[in-house]
Amino acid sequence: MTSHPCMKSLLFLLSTLCLCSSHSSSRPLRFSAYLDPMQQFYLRWDHDSKEMITFELQVQSTGWVAFGFTIHGELPGADLVIGGVLPDGNMYFSDWHIVDEETILEDESQDYELLSMTQDKTSTTMTFRRYFQTCDPLDHPITGDTLRVISGFGPDDTIDFFKGKMVKKSLFFMLYYHEEELNSPSVYHVYDLKLDDFPVPEDDTTYACTFIPLPRVKTKHHIYKYDILITPHNITLVHHILVYACGNASVLPTGVSDCYGADPEFSLCSQIVMGWAVGGGSFMFPDETGYSLGTPEDPQWIRLEVHYSNFDLIPDLIDNSGMRFYYTPELRPYDLGVLQTGILTFPIHFLPPGVEAFNSYGLCNTSQFDELNGVPVPDMTVFAYLLHTHLAGRGVRGIQYRDGKQLRILCEDNTYDFNLQETRALKELVTFKAGDEFLVECRYETSDRTGLTVGGPSTLNEMCLAFLYYYPRHNISSCMGYPSIQDVAQDLGHPVADAMEGMVAINMVDWNKETAKSAEKACKEADQVVVIKTIDEVVVNETGFIRDIIENEPMPCKRIFPDEPTAEPEAQARFQEEAMMSSALKTKAALPFPALLFVHLGLPWLLTFFLNVL
Repeated sequence: MTSHPCMKSLLFLLSTLCLCSSHSSSRPLRFSAYLDPMQQFYLRWDHDSKEMITFELQVQSTGWVAFGFTIHGELPGADLVIGGVLPDGNMYFSDWHIVDEETILEDESQDYELLSMTQDKTSTTMTFRRYFQTCDPLDHPITGDTLRVISGFGPDDTIDFFKGKMVKKSLFFMLYYHEEELNSPSVYHVYDLKLDDFPVPEDDTTYACTFIPLPRVKTKHHIYKYDILITPHNITLVHHILVYACGNASVLPTGVSDCYGADPEFSLCSQIVMGWAVGGGSFMFPDETGYSLGTPEDPQWIRLEVHYSNFDLIPDLIDNSGMRFYYTPELRPYDLGVLQTGILTFPIHFLPPGVEAFNSYGLCNTSQFDELNGVPVPDMTVFAYLLHTHLAGRGVRGIQYRDGKQLRILCEDNTYDFNLQETRALKELVTFKAGDEFLVECRYETSDRTGLTVGGPSTLNEMCLAFLYYYPRHNISSCMGYPSIQDVAQDLGHPVADAMEGMVAINMVDWNKETAKSAEKACKEADQVVVIKTIDEVVVNETGFIRDIIENEPMPCKRIFPDEPTAEPEAQARFQEEAMMSSALKTKAALPFPALLFVHLGLPWLLTFFLNVL
């Protein structure tokens, strides 16, 4: 049975009147976000150890309101609840799913529980809850991935869903603590690291770098929080901001210049202190740790890197973006560090065009950490992570191995959104030992691209990175891998003598589904070259190989109303398939390989790479 898109209120309300009593959630909801720029939709939420999540949606409307989840932001296959308060005070609330762009149906299994519904002269507030994984395949599971939410409202209780106002937003729901739950120091100072009146070039990609001294303090202090500083009218231009610690023996240039251009000195300093990317916000470290300032071992200077994507070539832009950090003399038990892992950002990393899914792998083999660090590396306690790809990225995950066996999938986002790149706390602390391996897998889609996509700094290139926040700090800055391009080219039928010939050979492949699948297999099975770097720019090459990944067991489903029926799995499969077919992300086509190699990336960067790394 189908429902006409213009659902009139009488039939709808008679079938969905809420006869249950209204009650409120006893636990305060810790997390919140506006779902739209006009701030008409305000969502609060929280979750508990029983895998139950509670939502409170406040909408500036006295008509019907809706909230739910979509597949990549598309309507077909969406799972949502619709509710409201009638003029006589009766409430209605029900669990629905969207079949296509014109049809919405009520679920046979009702898996959302209404806790309260209130309305005043201007707004409606609906509080409800559900399990992470319901037993209804028509309901989207709530996971540790980025989720796309949809919300809407109408002017009154005549529900015509497809003519109401709708907003969509990506959110991460599995937050584990709020800043207010942490111990804020009684004494603190603020310090800004930013560019000063930088003229943003009329270019699609600019990496601006400068070197800034850290605060001079007489005793040890800890940075315990950082915040983002974006010049308001440039918010759409700033792609990412990174702060790198410099070794105290480094001789640093002055001024502002291209980070990876003709002057290699502006690429010095590679140990991440803090980072921000599109969609991120402030982050406060847990009470156990902070970044150390003021001791002889601590850096005295940093390199500030700001990446601009000025695709519209807007002229006469002046920018003062950067980061602000907060530091205190009230010390924490451990000094914080950040380890950069993933695939070395360079054209050896490539993605074939026209594929729905292509996996790339970068390995960190830590067997030389002790030797490179100078003293044994203590066990690292990992507490947070930041995942990063560019526009083709669809999923990222990091897997930890010890003695050849998989310990865990440490971090993951299987529905990655380029526009929501946040530093995220782990649910539980993870111990990382010297000798462990850490594999970063990135999944990409290039369905709408006709040319090869390669690794590089531009937003139209690709990256595959995972930043691990840990304590106590050591001297290792990064541990990143890439497949032997000679082995990959050989497997694809193009024997080559060196890496440069290998990259050229990859561009000569006749790409189709079969050759793309062969390339993915070759990249996974090839020997991995692992490049390890310290704060003092000491580089060591290690080797390794990609191990198999054991998938996590799915969450068990739970019923909020035990007697409710379950919808047929085939129905959800159909909705999922329809939604996936219509959700391809539109991105600009990649430039031809030679242009990327010698113009977009810059010949000096290529020469520096081959001289210092390969």
